[in-house]
Amino acid sequence: MTAKTFAQKALERASGETDLDPGQIVDAYPDLYMSHTASWRCIRTLERMGVSELYDVDRIAMVMDHISPAQTAKTAADHQLCREFAAKMGVRNFFDVNAGIAHIVLMEKGLIKPGQLVIGTDSHSTIYGALGAFGTGVGFSEITAAWVTGKLWMKVPQSIRIDVDGELPPGTYPKDVMLRLIGDLGADGATYCSVEFGGSFTGAMSVSERMTFCNLAMEMGAKNAFVAPDPTTLAYLDEAGAEDYEVLLPDPGARYERQLTVDASTLQPQVAVPHTVDNVVGVDEVAGTKVNQVFIGSCANAKYDDLAIAARVLAGHRVADGVRLIVTPASATVMARAAADGILGTLIEAGAMVTNPGCGACAGNGGAMADGEVTFSTANRNFQGRMGSYDSKIYLGSPATAAATAIRGSIAHPAEIVAVAR
Repeated sequence: MTAKTFAQKALERASGETDLDPGQIVDAYPDLYMSHTASWRCIRTLERMGVSELYDVDRIAMVMDHISPAQTAKTAADHQLCREFAAKMGVRNFFDVNAGIAHIVLMEKGLIKPGQLVIGTDSHSTIYGALGAFGTGVGFSEITAAWVTGKLWMKVPQSIRIDVDGELPPGTYPKDVMLRLIGDLGADGATYCSVEFGGSFTGAMSVSERMTFCNLAMEMGAKNAFVAPDPTTLAYLDEAGAEDYEVLLPDPGARYERQLTVDASTLQPQVAVPHTVDNVVGVDEVAGTKVNQVFIGSCANAKYDDLAIAARVLAGHRVADGVRLIVTPASATVMARAAADGILGTLIEAGAMVTNPGCGACAGNGGAMADGEVTFSTANRNFQGRMGSYDSKIYLGSPATAAATAIRGSIAHPAEIVAVAR
């Protein structure tokens, strides 16, 4: 029997087909359909179609995360429509504006499980691979179709294997590894490919760090990303209350379109410079670049350990004069834990402005810049005009580099501030 990749196994499971090869197209039945704030688009489409019955309401998850709380009457009406629809149709997995970012919330609630096929109205749905699921982003029309038919067609992707070995130097983090990979491979380096991460470094990462890997895989074009479930994964799933799942692992000898090995010990903090995520340099090349704002947030880097890292750098320091530091926790659970542990207090004492959980400035919800301003962000995109003025700039890096930059008022290596170990 031919050895198979994770993607082949996941889509065989979701479609009921056997012996699938890359390039084949199948009708797949996702286990979960995630839609965020703009779920109203799907609802309005159903109304126009005159459809009143759904395939499986328990596979629907709706999270009001991109604009929370509502800023306009139009957004408030959209939220209201979603609430009423969820109540009417019996959507149990509905999470309102207080919950946080969809990806993080669904994982915390035990709704993402190994082996699942999960589709979502957000390109960074690749993050679900951190728990061994096949997560991928789709459009609202695909989600609407899945609500009604339960299925969508999918092409079996080619697979790329990336092994990360060794240990990172102080002040360097998984975000830096991914930025370096994106810079080396390019924004289209893994287009419509399943990216499997392995190696000794990957195996030693926390689930949160694996989320960062899988989240950012999308920025090199990945269809999905995957880290093999292990005891670390199973412990997270147990705490989240996840049950009844099937771990799918790639077979030894599976065929990959490309295989890469990264030596983590050779890396330094990385920065994606305006205006593309694959325009990546070492922090030393842009050190001293003045900033007006620092944003610590997004599904890439606003989890508990990300906030803890930033707090360790900021402890005993103050944000530079003239710099706005915005911290947006990924979820209500993350925020509550960080508050209980004193992390939020440390951030606030340093001069940070802590906002409610959600996508925040990453989705254009606050944190807009004026002409000529510069933001250093822990988000996953730095496209021109994404955060306000088309004449502003966004630099991307890790929470540690972001915190150091907030203190200096210009882009800085975390080691300049404090000896930060991973």
